[in-house]
Amino acid sequence: MNWLQVLDYAGVAVFAATGALAASRKQLDIVGFLFLASVTGIGGGTVRDLILDVPVFWVLDHAYVLVCAGIGVLVFFAAHRLESRYRLLLWLDAVGMSAYAALGAAKGLAATGSPIVAIVMGMLTATLGGILRDLLAGEPSVLLRPEIYVTAALAGAAVFTLADLGGLPDVASALLAFATAFAVRGGALWFGWRIPAYRNRPGRRPEDVP
Repeated sequence: MNWLQVLDYAGVAVFAATGALAASRKQLDIVGFLFLASVTGIGGGTVRDLILDVPVFWVLDHAYVLVCAGIGVLVFFAAHRLESRYRLLLWLDAVGMSAYAALGAAKGLAATGSPIVAIVMGMLTATLGGILRDLLAGEPSVLLRPEIYVTAALAGAAVFTLADLGGLPDVASALLAFATAFAVRGGALWFGWRIPAYRNRPGRRPEDVP
């Protein structure tokens, strides 16, 4: 098993845990846990592979689905022991997002050789699973929280791409990308870092347009 597979399994497992935690907050049954764990764990990577027109990773290796299922069952029986599930969800999401920023960029670069595609694929892979999780679970979307989120994934993907093009070994590039994305997202969660928001007059509601 190479470093890419290790990072892939780790990202899937951590994201699956956040999906299962979201299911616990909504008090779903075991099927709901398995569904949200799977959608969150493999959703971003599935869309990435479809866009890149490469075989979908979990179709080639069913172990990814089993990882999601195992994590879903584990959280179903253990979530009640956690004092603050939403806080843990956000931090685990930061870990998964950071891992997938590097992984998505690596796969995008390997498939196309394009730095732009690599960065976009890293950002997409890192964020889509969490967005789908929140949408399906009816949770406040991480995308709409005031703290930095997508920017952290963008930073991690860009660092991996630049490091790889600069000749660093793949493992070093991945670790550097992970550290960058997690530092940005972790700082946003801990210190409330945010990008200045749009402050001018908001758009009119559809019913107000003549």
